[in-house]
Amino acid sequence: MLMKQTIVLAATAVLLFILPIIYIIFWRKKTKAHWKPLFFGAIGFVVSARVLELIVHYFCMILDSPVSRAIMGSTFLYVLYGITMAGFFEEVGRWVMFRVFCKKIEKRDDAVMYGIGHGGIEVWTVSLMAIVSYLVIAATNGNGLPQEALTTVMPAVEAFGVGMGVCNIVERILCMGIHISLTIVVFYGARNRKKIYLFLAILLHMLIDTVPALYQRGVVGLPLTELWLLVCTIPICIFAHRLYKKMENN
Repeated sequence: MLMKQTIVLAATAVLLFILPIIYIIFWRKKTKAHWKPLFFGAIGFVVSARVLELIVHYFCMILDSPVSRAIMGSTFLYVLYGITMAGFFEEVGRWVMFRVFCKKIEKRDDAVMYGIGHGGIEVWTVSLMAIVSYLVIAATNGNGLPQEALTTVMPAVEAFGVGMGVCNIVERILCMGIHISLTIVVFYGARNRKKIYLFLAILLHMLIDTVPALYQRGVVGLPLTELWLLVCTIPICIFAHRLYKKMENN
């Protein structure tokens, strides 16, 4: 067993699990927002980002074809494709939910709860699941994994220290702020029938994801990626807060 890595991964997993819960408890206590938007936000993310977007990824990236070979063989195309798909599916997903399935969500506080649901389920289904898989590997020392997986995954598990754990937590805190902010932007546009805010949210989402996509390709390092998320989070949260203030609760 990789004892140190197991302890750090276990602590990271616990913190990632409780992070969305902290947001929920805080916002409910502060505003008495309804529970239903929370679940709509979670459903919206799963359908748009974990179902529809992944279907497109299968045909454009996983299935062997001239398109997938072009995307995977070019950093420029990989980044452009990745940020476009993420921005389009998540923000259009929010717009469709607010305009079609969540017409009764009219209060700005409930819109924030929707954003917590969207960002929170991403923490649990993406980040937490990845950490848990690493935890299992560390706890079992990779027993049962095929040799190819050991070669690719074990170095990452062995390198997972306190710094990586902190980076994972900080990143998710920033991303939660971004998801809540972009939800406010889309909600403001949907509520006032101004599609320009949908396009703005898509462009902001694409901008935010640019450096993380470069990190996935090994072009930039983790510190620059985390710094980029911080730099993006602050102005987007300020902008969303101004839109939030412009809306009056019914």
